[in-house]
Amino acid sequence: MLPARRRVWPALLLQHAVAHGLLIAGALTMIMPFLWMLSTSLKPLEQVFVYPPQWIPRPLQWQNYQELLSRVPFATYALNSLKIAVAITMGQLFTCSLAGYAFARLRFPGRDVLFLAYIATLMIPGQVTMIPLFIIMRELHWIDTHYALIVPGLTSAFGTFLMRQFFLGFPVDLEDAANLDGCTPFQTYWRIAMPLSRPVLATLGVATFMGVWNDFLWPLIMINSESKRTLTLGLASLIGQYTTDWTLLMAGAVMVSVQNRAGK
Repeated sequence: MLPARRRVWPALLLQHAVAHGLLIAGALTMIMPFLWMLSTSLKPLEQVFVYPPQWIPRPLQWQNYQELLSRVPFATYALNSLKIAVAITMGQLFTCSLAGYAFARLRFPGRDVLFLAYIATLMIPGQVTMIPLFIIMRELHWIDTHYALIVPGLTSAFGTFLMRQFFLGFPVDLEDAANLDGCTPFQTYWRIAMPLSRPVLATLGVATFMGVWNDFLWPLIMINSESKRTLTLGLASLIGQYTTDWTLLMAGAVMVSVQNRAGK
């Protein structure tokens, strides 16, 4: 009889081969839309929907990117998106960390009830609050301004919850030492807690930036002027009512994806 190790080896090899095959198939399934996007951005318009699909364009149509930049103010859209995303990200990092520290470390009446009520807002769909929020923005005369995009996003219940959970595990001894040195609660938060919470701040910052960068529905409701559009609205403007220039749309999607990766 064969040793046990020799009998097990073919089974393990087959198991690993099947697992790697499934992972490769999944990876190809995920990457194919991005390859199609890149391929379409370099094709002439008449080759977009040819069958069978032509993955390598012949010839390469680099003029699609030039035409895109000449047709729409892409740099303006990118700057608008960057300004809004950075402002909201910095605002949430400050407000969420401050609120999370207060809920985790400070003692005040009704703290737990207030925190539960605040977290309960996570169960409210954003579509429910859009009409009241739109009315507020209209009363403030912020329609078609970036204030309407930035100010409502400066706080986050999820970010507050994330920061509170981190500060709950924060060593109490460091705070006691700061109190002995005469630090106020805000000084303890700013000088001790914040420098030590860089990993969770980075996590919250990346998640917030990506969410704001890719947001479409709220900017679509608020923004009317072309000079104030974000990248998502700029891409949507390339979609016509009856026809769509897919080559320019995919060229814009490629540029947005590259900037998205650079923003990370």
